[in-house]
Amino acid sequence: MNSKNLQFDIEKKIGLARVGVIHTPHGDIKTPAFVGAATRATVKALTMKEMNELGSQAILANTYHLVLAPGTDLIAKAGGLAKFSSWNKPTFTDSGGFQIFSLPEVKINEEGAKFRSYLSGDKFTMTPESSMQAQWQIGADIHMAFDHLAKSVSHGDMERAMDRTHRWLERCIAEHAKLSDEASKNGQNFQYLYGVVQGGTFLDLREASARFMADLPVDGYGIGGVFTAKGMAEMLKVVNSILPETKPRHLLGMGQEPIDLFDGAENGCDTFDCVGPTRMARNGSLYTLDGRINIKNAKYRDDFTPLMADCDCECCKNYTRAYLHHLFKTDEITAKVLASIHNEHFVVSVVDKIRETLLSGEFEAYRDEFLKRYYH
Repeated sequence: MNSKNLQFDIEKKIGLARVGVIHTPHGDIKTPAFVGAATRATVKALTMKEMNELGSQAILANTYHLVLAPGTDLIAKAGGLAKFSSWNKPTFTDSGGFQIFSLPEVKINEEGAKFRSYLSGDKFTMTPESSMQAQWQIGADIHMAFDHLAKSVSHGDMERAMDRTHRWLERCIAEHAKLSDEASKNGQNFQYLYGVVQGGTFLDLREASARFMADLPVDGYGIGGVFTAKGMAEMLKVVNSILPETKPRHLLGMGQEPIDLFDGAENGCDTFDCVGPTRMARNGSLYTLDGRINIKNAKYRDDFTPLMADCDCECCKNYTRAYLHHLFKTDEITAKVLASIHNEHFVVSVVDKIRETLLSGEFEAYRDEFLKRYYH
């Protein structure tokens, strides 16, 4: 589906939670859904075929990293992110604001941010306009506006960063509209823009940011700068009670802990992304229904049971804990691959089950049973 306005159909609402479908030019996303974090146009240690087989519906790439390498002009020349990466399903791009503003020597002013490439040392400038241009070249279905994330957690610094995010959003909207008109004239796919709600842990700032964005001509919303599950549910209640329910909401960078997924879905978020599941997998920290385990521990050396008996991922169907332990202890690349398949499949499946139980009316029972078992 390819229309000028992003189409989001809500099938069922339960309080703030909802079940829906986001329609994109590269296919539908049944929500709630966990989106694979394909930072550099790849989910670390996994092929796109493996991502498809483990059930992922969409991926999210990072504009900052793709600007540095291979360059957005090359991705455009290849036909866009989906063709370049052989992922013919829905795609998102994060603006890269989080990564840019985390750099030690970044210089920030009202115009944008100046920084050096950690790869080449070359100087770069990212502005709201150039971020939109880069994301259009990347060709993802859904873009995130360029936002300013404060390094300090003080209320004053968060408020100043939020205000700048709001001013930059208006510039993103203007540039995005210009690029949309050009794409329409050329018969190209439409691409869609999410504004990013900021404000840190301060509920008054989150409320102000949500109110500012609620009436702006954006297609959906990213909720950024969360970092910790503490207080997240309350913050999401505030934000998602204000944002229009007719537009989708993406919780940025959260989902390493299963409780994030339950709190997010219950409080009105539709999609999630996080590098945590595959990052932990590469270090041997693996999800089970009884909590995470460190497969490198000696007790798994002669454990010939599956990692998770009731999991249907490639790892659990074919290999034992003892085999995974051996691969990690001998530093075999296959260890990272199998572990990443499992962890990514685990979080995708948890969110798919959240969707299923929201539809069936069994969400609260599923949530309570899962969290009690997982966190003991």
